[in-house]
Amino acid sequence: MKDYQTIEIEKGITTYIKLNRPEVHNAMNETMIEELTDAFNKIPLDNKVRLIVLRGNGKSFCAGADLNYMKGIATFGYDENFKDGMRLANLFKSIYECSIPTIAVVHGAAFGGANGLLASCDIVLAEDNTTFAFSEVKLGIGPATISPFVIKRIGEFNARDLMLSGRRIKGPEAEKTGLINKSLSAEQIENELNKYITEFNSSAPKAVMATKNIINKITNSTSEMDDEIKYTASCIADLRQADEGQEGMSSFLEKRKPKWKL
Repeated sequence: MKDYQTIEIEKGITTYIKLNRPEVHNAMNETMIEELTDAFNKIPLDNKVRLIVLRGNGKSFCAGADLNYMKGIATFGYDENFKDGMRLANLFKSIYECSIPTIAVVHGAAFGGANGLLASCDIVLAEDNTTFAFSEVKLGIGPATISPFVIKRIGEFNARDLMLSGRRIKGPEAEKTGLINKSLSAEQIENELNKYITEFNSSAPKAVMATKNIINKITNSTSEMDDEIKYTASCIADLRQADEGQEGMSSFLEKRKPKWKL
């Protein structure tokens, strides 16, 4: 794994990606966007990794866009803005389509584009006192590139409420909207993360990846129901005869721990 300037990587069966610009509350700049995209594309190539945890160093998860980055964007023409928008959208897509399960652990603040990072993850845990805001409308712009991922997570009318008003909410309300899975105290959050890590370590990794792919295909499909039914039937046929499927059924019948369980 290459050396990064704005993020830290802790490799392991559970791999941690940490936003590492604490002096600016992990605000995103062009370098961080490129490095995060690179990391989420490369980490899944290591077949030993079962889970990716995304979190931030310092006082905040991510304060959105870096001020100097925004000053540069303010001088862009349409073509430069389009290119920059695609760069950011492709980051969120790389997280959303990552073949390995992803968990975001959020604290402090999650403003603007930070919500694209967390909304693209499979599971989101946040401290109760975290402040969330779709603050783009306060700056005369809109939450455009994050919207496909946020609306998938919270639905149309929660998105209308939060994105149109730009109002700030805390963890418990973010949980009610579905923006995060669980709002927890600072003391509880590490324990909850460890519970998830234990669950993923007891699950067949290839089966988990296949299941994530099934969810992605079904939720983003434009196919007829009959085509989806045939697709899912072919998936279960493949999974049952694969090594993990055979081992899982054998271990269950033999009342022993499967080989993949750590």
